[in-house]
Amino acid sequence: MNELRSGEEGLGFTYRSRKNGDLEILHRGRVASTLRGNDAKDFLSEVEVGEDSDAQQLMARITGNYKRGNERLASQHPRNRR
Repeated sequence: MNELRSGEEGLGFTYRSRKNGDLEILHRGRVASTLRGNDAKDFLSEVEVGEDSDAQQLMARITGNYKRGNERLASQHPRNRR
């Protein structure tokens, strides 16, 4: 297993490629998503071209772990009050 890191000070995402060609995206050390085949190749080509912050945002989009801008409003909704 070959581990590659991107953006230590970023959003907490890293990725590692495996011998079989799969690519694991980790969030704070835990596997958040696995890319295989063309998806893994496309990801690597995008990461090589961009900067660290771009790679962090890309990994956040792939895993679905990113802020949507409505967190404050959602916490004030009646069904979320306790």
